[in-house]
Amino acid sequence: MSSHPAEQHHAGPGTLLDVMLPVTALLALGSLYLLLAAVARHRNPVAGWSRWRTGWFLTGLGLLALAQLPPVAPLAHEDFRGHMLQHLLVGMYAPLALVLGAPVTLLLRTLPTDRARKLSGILRSRPLRVIMHPALALVLSVGTLGALYFTPLYEAMDGQMLWHQILHAHFLLSGCLFAWVIAGPDPAPARPGVPTRLVVLGIAIAAHAILAQMMYAGLYLGVRASAEQIQGGAEIMYYGGDIGELLLAAALVATWRPTRTKRQTRCAATRWRSGVRAISRGPVVGGRGGRS
Repeated sequence: MSSHPAEQHHAGPGTLLDVMLPVTALLALGSLYLLLAAVARHRNPVAGWSRWRTGWFLTGLGLLALAQLPPVAPLAHEDFRGHMLQHLLVGMYAPLALVLGAPVTLLLRTLPTDRARKLSGILRSRPLRVIMHPALALVLSVGTLGALYFTPLYEAMDGQMLWHQILHAHFLLSGCLFAWVIAGPDPAPARPGVPTRLVVLGIAIAAHAILAQMMYAGLYLGVRASAEQIQGGAEIMYYGGDIGELLLAAALVATWRPTRTKRQTRCAATRWRSGVRAISRGPVVGGRGGRS
């Protein structure tokens, strides 16, 4: 661990255009979600679309915008503590809120029938089943933190705005994948049972704690910053990660459904496929997502 604060010199926040592009994209995504929610309510006024789902999704977009705007974004480029705060917003809190917005279910309810069938086929495809395996989601979400902070990778990306944005995209996508696998309300036919997901979540909590403690002690750390910044960043990672994982555990409990027998599972799968075929007439209830 370096004791020289001046050695912390990340890529600057960029031009106004660099800030406005992601914010504009988030506004467009939020507008699209609201439009689809309105379509879902129009198609089936009885079932409608949950305002809670809408609120969660918009909250996720708001957290992403917060991470891209002052004071968080400039601080992230000057102070390792700001970087870690930005990581938590982009990689943990925003993904959980976005996933709780059930965007896949919203698409299934609003897409034309043929496209909804294609989407449901993708959800049940073998490649997606592999991607959705909890072990892979755990490695992509938590395992890569070790590679980032405890190898020369972090310093190699220093000053590279393109790589900085790629890193954010990885944090966001891997965070969404992990939240979806563990507690997502969207259909996921390959999602394992609650005991397996609890074990994976427990491993993630332990891994986060170990990495934060190693960072605080400066063991094998590949980040050059002052001891104050490193230890502050480690504390943010430790306590902020605990809060994020507790929220994820709460979401798992909230979206939990009783274990079904094989016969019940087959019947549920049949009803799910039938619902996709009849999507133009009503809402789709699928997988473990349940009714929104």
